[in-house]
Amino acid sequence: MSPSLTDKLKSLGVKVGASDIKPPPPKARRNSSLEQVLGGRWLETRRGETFVVEQVYSTEYRHGRVPIRAESGLSGLAAWAGDETIRRLALSQLAFIDTETSGLSGGAGTYAFLVGAGRFVEGEFRLSMFFMRDPSEEAALLESLANFLAPCAALVTFNGKAFDAPLLRARYTLQDIPCPFDGYAHIDLLPLARRLWRDRLPSRALKYLEEHIMQAARGVEEVPGYEIPWLYFDYLRTGDAAPLKGVFYHNAMDVVAMAALLCLTAEMLENPHQSEIEHGLDIIALAKLFEDLNRPDDAARLYERGLKTTLPEPDFWQAVRRLAILQKRRGDLETALKLWEQSAAEGHVYAHIELAKYYEHTLKDPTAALHWTLAAIGQVKDNPFLPAYMKKHWMDELEHRQERLEAKLAKVKR
Repeated sequence: MSPSLTDKLKSLGVKVGASDIKPPPPKARRNSSLEQVLGGRWLETRRGETFVVEQVYSTEYRHGRVPIRAESGLSGLAAWAGDETIRRLALSQLAFIDTETSGLSGGAGTYAFLVGAGRFVEGEFRLSMFFMRDPSEEAALLESLANFLAPCAALVTFNGKAFDAPLLRARYTLQDIPCPFDGYAHIDLLPLARRLWRDRLPSRALKYLEEHIMQAARGVEEVPGYEIPWLYFDYLRTGDAAPLKGVFYHNAMDVVAMAALLCLTAEMLENPHQSEIEHGLDIIALAKLFEDLNRPDDAARLYERGLKTTLPEPDFWQAVRRLAILQKRRGDLETALKLWEQSAAEGHVYAHIELAKYYEHTLKDPTAALHWTLAAIGQVKDNPFLPAYMKKHWMDELEHRQERLEAKLAKVKR
């Protein structure tokens, strides 16, 4: 009897059957659950469940030196944003939004796996952070966020007009869910921060503003933003929620910092003369902003206040120049004249020209006008640091003015 196929295989050392086959190693189990690590809860929606972590900040909470409450209203922010609907909103109608995403490149492949959303309820600041443990739960996250935003009428973000809002809007479209913030007003605090602190701070990143404006330092739980996508991908691979603790802390601090920044800037814009602004460059920056908002009286007062502080020399003389021009526009030629004389004494050519214009056109004194014109020509010729193109620009204007004034004086002598 010929051996069977089974016997032949056994003779070759091949094991037959499944009894000796070891099962594959089990997938890495979650060594810490979301609830245990983060203390959140699960929310049921019509599109499934999502995980949410909630925090409440009392009316007494201060983020560094800044209280999270805006008692002065939003009319200043409305004027800056150019949106009058903001003026009519209550603080409780603002929704503060920050996203943590799978990448920063944008596009259809980028999604928000964690969305922090905060709003004021009865004076308290309530923060909810919506998280999806898997990309398949995106629709549930978006539904939960929509429910949170329902009582609101405006978004507050930091660079959100360029990133967070378009990203979320695209994700709502892909999930076939109406975008809950369509039609909302939008206050993006990054452009405002740049206006207020670009002359003083080397960075206007939110964390930098926390440290240097709000004097709020983040704790050891903080993780750098560039690490966050990889921490999430590690969670998807291992199921270990422990490293996510730093991600949630980062997101919470971003949202809370935005609320503090809004309250701080709202106070600065609403009550510029009573606000506790200490740094001279901040006062000058606020003066420039009010000048652009066509509030010359407030701008002038702020320039005068800023000039009484210690300023870097270039910034001081730039502020003097702007204030002089502003006072001229307001009809206060006496103050403008004093500022031009002060600047001219320091060798500023523009001030010589303004004085020449004043004596020629206002006082009808061509002799004095020629004096200031010739003094300006001397300043230009004697300045070895003046670029050639600028020297040519000044000399063309000044020599033309000199010829005209000398012609006027020649007529008078005839």
